[in-house]
Amino acid sequence: MPVETALQPLETQQSLHAAVAQSHVRPIVLFKHSTACGTSAWARREVLDLTDPDDPPVYEVVVQHARVLSNEIASHFAIKHESPQAIVLYRGRPIFQASHHRVKAEAIREAVTQAQ
Repeated sequence: MPVETALQPLETQQSLHAAVAQSHVRPIVLFKHSTACGTSAWARREVLDLTDPDDPPVYEVVVQHARVLSNEIASHFAIKHESPQAIVLYRGRPIFQASHHRVKAEAIREAVTQAQ
């Protein structure tokens, strides 16, 4: 039986660089979350469903606490900032991104499967 995914917090540039480095080994998810948004809470439940052994690790950026980092992600990967937002990185590049109600565990799994 799968266990609940532990969202790994991203709060510093160093933690972002480590996550991007891990994407060269396997796909990862960067999840931008707003604690003040009901839609974001819904999307967070979706990424928490990524509990299968083949599912990618999820790194969470809480935009209220790490706005500079959130903006850096948008700038570095040339993806407009939104929250909630899920970005799948593989080999250091974004291969999928979705925001709001398009953040779905199954869509993330499909993107990961197609990338490998």
